[in-house]
Amino acid sequence: MTNVTEVLKSAQFVVDASGKKTAVQLSVAAWEALLDWIEDREDESIFREAMSQLREAGGSPEKAGWLDWEAVKEKF
Repeated sequence: MTNVTEVLKSAQFVVDASGKKTAVQLSVAAWEALLDWIEDREDESIFREAMSQLREAGGSPEKAGWLDWEAVKEKF
């Protein structure tokens, strides 16, 4: 399952004695695909914000407050 629509369509509902939906069950593969999709949306949001900051700084990473990887990579 690679797209979120397929994942959501694969959901199975748990119902109580009166037939009211009380929980949702997904396969592990569907759950992992959903988590991947959410993480991708978060990454896209972070990227858009970074590009906006860079544009506002006139294209200068330093003015945007970005750190130089070579200067900080040893800390990671």
